[in-house]
Amino acid sequence: MKRKNFVFSAGLLAAMLGILLSLVQVAAGFQAVSAAAVLQLTEFPTPTPGPDGRILYVVQAGDTLWRIAAISGISVDELRRINNLAADDVIREGQAILLGFGGPSEPAVTPVGPEATFGPDLATATPLSGPGIGIICILLYDDVNGDAVRQEEEVPVPGGALSLASRTGTTSRTADTLPAGHPDTDVDTGSVCFPDLIAGAYNVTVAIPDGYNPTTGLNIEVDLRGGDTTYIDFGAQLSSAGVLEAAPPAAEGGTSPVLGIIGLGLLVGGVGLALYAILMSRGGIRAAGG
Repeated sequence: MKRKNFVFSAGLLAAMLGILLSLVQVAAGFQAVSAAAVLQLTEFPTPTPGPDGRILYVVQAGDTLWRIAAISGISVDELRRINNLAADDVIREGQAILLGFGGPSEPAVTPVGPEATFGPDLATATPLSGPGIGIICILLYDDVNGDAVRQEEEVPVPGGALSLASRTGTTSRTADTLPAGHPDTDVDTGSVCFPDLIAGAYNVTVAIPDGYNPTTGLNIEVDLRGGDTTYIDFGAQLSSAGVLEAAPPAAEGGTSPVLGIIGLGLLVGGVGLALYAILMSRGGIRAAGG
């Protein structure tokens, strides 16, 4: 009788452990999906000066100081200086970040008198063209082997931010990095291109998305010549946290598909032991009755 009770108890214990491991596996999957949703970056609105001339930006979900710096054209060190941020300070959603100072915003004034009119040659803007105009194309690629040289099989990394500004301060453009095959990228390279740029010196900056580490510099100066298309590559490699994020079953708490398999095996084995104990118990009862 003691052996039968032991087998029955062991079977129930194994079944309960199998159910527990299966529940842990399901919970880890939900947590990984939630974490991936949080990593999506928000659009960066164009801030305007307030009545006091300050240009403020309100931190959105998924923002980092690197991202704000890249798409605002202001260095991280400058942002930390004007906002009194230490190197280890972390910005929070809803926090107001000072980007600089500009003229105070004023209501539009309606002129008195007849409205000025323009001839047809000034009414319609035309794209820039000619020998003094060039193009800069920028690529943030997944540097899988970490050698800082892009191979053909290394694909673009989406979710980053690009910033391009002329050294004279007359031109400033921003864009997000896009996945391979996106219609707004260069067909051959997957780069994001900035056309209609006046020839001259430009400062190009990239902010990499969370989960990646840079394998190249994040800032470069480019001397664009008229009629040229200049291609610039920046490399980034998945960090250890990014690798775990890319494999959700093993992302949190060391869980993996192995746990689900072990849990299922324990559940089946436990049920089998329990049934075996019940059958032994019934056989003992019949023997005692005979």
